[in-house]
Amino acid sequence: MKRSEVRPHVIPDIREWPVNKLYKKRVDFAREVSEFTIQRILNRKPEEVSQMIARAAYLETLRIKEEPWKADPVDELQFWKKIKKQLAKHSLDSKPEEMAVANEKLVRKIVDRYSEEIVGGFKVSTFKFARKFLTQFFKVIFNAAWSLGKGRIFGNRRELQERIKVYGHVEELRSLMQKGTVILVPTHFSNLDSIMIGYALDAVIGVPSFTYGAGLNLFNNKIVGYYMSRLGAYRVDRRKKNKIYLETLKGMSNLAIQRGTNCLFFPGGTRSRSGELERKLKLGLLGSAVEAQRVLLQKGFERKVYVVPMVIGYHFVLEAKSLAKQYLSKTGEELFIPPKTDESRKISKIIRFAWQYFSRSSEITVSIGQPLDVVGNYVGTDGVSMDKSGNPLDIKGYFSWDGEVTADFQRESEYTRKVGAKIVESFYKDNIVLSSHLVAHCAFLMLKKQHPRLDIYGVLRLSTDELSITMEQFMESMDVLKKQLLDMERNDKIKLSEEIHWETRKLIEDGLENLGLYHSENPLGLRKDGTIGSEDFSLLFFYHNRLANFGLSL
Repeated sequence: MKRSEVRPHVIPDIREWPVNKLYKKRVDFAREVSEFTIQRILNRKPEEVSQMIARAAYLETLRIKEEPWKADPVDELQFWKKIKKQLAKHSLDSKPEEMAVANEKLVRKIVDRYSEEIVGGFKVSTFKFARKFLTQFFKVIFNAAWSLGKGRIFGNRRELQERIKVYGHVEELRSLMQKGTVILVPTHFSNLDSIMIGYALDAVIGVPSFTYGAGLNLFNNKIVGYYMSRLGAYRVDRRKKNKIYLETLKGMSNLAIQRGTNCLFFPGGTRSRSGELERKLKLGLLGSAVEAQRVLLQKGFERKVYVVPMVIGYHFVLEAKSLAKQYLSKTGEELFIPPKTDESRKISKIIRFAWQYFSRSSEITVSIGQPLDVVGNYVGTDGVSMDKSGNPLDIKGYFSWDGEVTADFQRESEYTRKVGAKIVESFYKDNIVLSSHLVAHCAFLMLKKQHPRLDIYGVLRLSTDELSITMEQFMESMDVLKKQLLDMERNDKIKLSEEIHWETRKLIEDGLENLGLYHSENPLGLRKDGTIGSEDFSLLFFYHNRLANFGLSL
């Protein structure tokens, strides 16, 4: 597994970046998104459009009452009341022509509102400021121990870049940025992902910024919202499930890709609550990439759309505690009983948390998978698609009938599912196992093995005193798992960090040191008596899940 070096920028002039060119005329682009979406909706039968409007009004009114956010417009409820009132004036018994005219007016109002909300922006001056700010931010978070050891708070830019380790098909990604449009599809574990990925792409890999979807809830904070809306982010409101909103969102993605704007979206849809690598993907935006490629071919453009998987690796996830609780509460319902907080130790734990935050170091791994075209074929550095034998392919044939490029939504849905399956395959094959992942997985497997009759929720209800492992027992189990992982690495089924190849005791010590980073309740650690134990089984479960579904066993 070869690690990449820091690369010079593919396009040094920020003004020439596709994302800047797209949002330089934001108003025009938003208007184009609206018109594109409106026409797609109005192509349906008038009765169906009326039902779409009614359903949207019902769901939006319900959302506003049950789950309001600060980021919502102040006139939100009034807007939808007016839509419902205007829709009621035109019954389903109206003539199709009258219904069509009324529908168009309402659809236009709704879509214009949605497109204005969704479409983001990009400012060169804001990006330059963010570049400097993030350099300092990540130095504090991920380089504190190194810097403090040298008697200073901040290291230089090169030292920070050493903390973000990038592996995989980096040169292919850089090359494809100059040959076509790239859709980056990363795993998603933390709210820090977008910021961290953006920094890695700019400072380490040397490629232009992507436009990317950011949850509208993040815009509840006015300062965060101000910067995100000027750094290429478009807004995604996952509360909105109606077809009109989803069509507007896909229309924005489709047109941005057609314009040559590189896009990033998390195919899992949201952060992994369980800590597992994603297996079930949201294919809507991925489908818009397939459609955009077909439209480009229909228009006679040779520019290709490429899909590049990315796997992010952390020793810790800042939101792990809350994510694990959300997952277990949802899947276990009454079977899951959240652990009680020991209030008498709360202050001491907060102090320890703060010390760990500033006195330890950690690194992030970014693994770039082999790029794909939109129908699931692998592509090389030259951007040419290849069949299973490595022979070049012309993807135009995938979208053609009798020599002419045609629309076939069923066919394109199949291509979307195929490329989605390849992304999941890449997530697992290109996952880099860190020492913290392995010690957590090993400890939880040992805990389950000690209680074979208990289901997962029964195990989580156990007292943490139930887990007490000697170093000798842990080393023995770790050796069993290491052997399986080494076999998998040889068969190109997974990737291992350098630490996994260390002598077992040193590997365990490194994993234990990093796993508890930033958590007040240590998921796994070395006790004073020399045994290994946990202060929070739900956290241990979350981190163990990083290696779930790989078939490892004791």
